[in-house]
Amino acid sequence: MDRRQFLLQLFQRGLAAVNGRCCVHAALRSREFSTPLYLVAIGKAADSMTAGALDAVGSQLTSGLVITRYGHQDSPVYRDPRILLLEAGHPLPDEQSLAAGNALRLFLASAPPEAHFLFLISGGASSLTEVPAEGISLAHLRTLSRWLLASGLPIDAVNRVRSAFSRIKGGRLLADLGSRPADLLLISDVPGDVPEHIGSGLLLPPLPGPLPELPEQFANLKPQWPLPQVPAGKVTVHMLATNAQARRAVEAAAADSVAHAQVHADFPAGDAATCGERIAEFMLHAEPGLHIWGGETVVRLPEHPGRGGRNQMLALAAACKLAGHDGIQVLAAGTDGTDGNSNDAGALVDGGTLARGGDGGFDATDCLTRADAGNFLEASGDLVYTGPTGTNVMDLVIAYKHDAERGAVLGR
Repeated sequence: MDRRQFLLQLFQRGLAAVNGRCCVHAALRSREFSTPLYLVAIGKAADSMTAGALDAVGSQLTSGLVITRYGHQDSPVYRDPRILLLEAGHPLPDEQSLAAGNALRLFLASAPPEAHFLFLISGGASSLTEVPAEGISLAHLRTLSRWLLASGLPIDAVNRVRSAFSRIKGGRLLADLGSRPADLLLISDVPGDVPEHIGSGLLLPPLPGPLPELPEQFANLKPQWPLPQVPAGKVTVHMLATNAQARRAVEAAAADSVAHAQVHADFPAGDAATCGERIAEFMLHAEPGLHIWGGETVVRLPEHPGRGGRNQMLALAAACKLAGHDGIQVLAAGTDGTDGNSNDAGALVDGGTLARGGDGGFDATDCLTRADAGNFLEASGDLVYTGPTGTNVMDLVIAYKHDAERGAVLGR
């Protein structure tokens, strides 16, 4: 088998292990609800997760509200007359995000006191649904979001800022839920798989911590922090899918094809480019075999970033280190099928990437500086496109070093 196809197949096996439809179906297939069942799904995997709920408990469902990113619809969901499906902006909130926030509150208010709720939450929920605090406009939210995306802050600090300017984040949607019970089913897109950090914790109050210092441009805004206490709801949390599960699935899928496969606990650096360099350096000195990392790096964006996201930055930085070295390939991709401001999931690079991109008229160092890795990688022919995947468990990096003695297993 061609080595590029081998790594792409391993990536698909990792995605299959954390597919929203399959995970939700497995979690709900033995459940029986004695009261009216209402469903709320928010995130980039909302449609896939809802399809799993319909597979498992569709006959018991009374009504549902699904909020997802533009283009992430799934036919079993939008064809069901009981379900209202809304699309909104990501990574920046838009007018539809505010409409979705109002629809969410109305949906909760219209459900009967005896209702039981299923909340299906995945990555992307923070921008897809919002009810801003008093005095905060959509323009404010979009400016804040741009700053947060470029800041390099960890997710807990990002969520504290989001919650400080919201009426529903940081557990404040509990006020709309009231005393009605809810099962909260989560696909984790955050480091550490902390439930309070997923989707900015709509039904879970934030963990303690300071509000990051905001730039001078936000001096006239009044963040509310710490948040007022909201009575705890009857919420049961279920963690359905994580990055670690995807990594283990990749390892298992490779067992028959490579002599050595290793799952690493964490990315070797937080910064995307630095992480790529360290992974490439590791692979240059490693024994032949497969190595799997996962998680989420960060990128501090320049004022006018180019095309691509953290995975393409990581991959291009790795390609710089691998230039001229045969037999090593590195795949870095987002499990949701997107990366930064592009519709590509990431990239799969090798020792020839730098030369191919250079032949296309691009300079790798310049593209890394301008956060424009996507255009370089398009020229080198190394971008990876999957389309929406039905899940979102951060990123995967799968690196392979060719073993000449076992080359027949994988082809050239």
